[in-house]
Amino acid sequence: MSVRNVSEFGLMPVAAGSGTETQVLIGPDQGPNFALRRFVMQPGGGMPRHTNAVEHEQYVLRGRARVSIGDEVHDVKSGDVVYIPAGTPHSYDAVGDEPFEFLCAVPNAPDRIEIVDC
Repeated sequence: MSVRNVSEFGLMPVAAGSGTETQVLIGPDQGPNFALRRFVMQPGGGMPRHTNAVEHEQYVLRGRARVSIGDEVHDVKSGDVVYIPAGTPHSYDAVGDEPFEFLCAVPNAPDRIEIVDC
């Protein structure tokens, strides 16, 4: 068991994203079943349409974004919960004047990210 403060984890740029950084808060070395990550997208930043081999469970901490999941587009904000099934194309566009920040839990299973042509 461990307790750490988020300030102890460095933010790393997300290669496929723009103005997007992430932190692995709980990785497979600590949590045997799930990883917990924090994402921060600067205003105007985001992630292109892509798929993952694993599902995503997300909780929005602050800010706003337009999130596409499959054929649907959702405007999300602080307090919203987002579920993205494995293999479903999705993207993020941070909107507004403050960063968009969310927690993302994923299974500790092999993941494969593929950028989807628009």
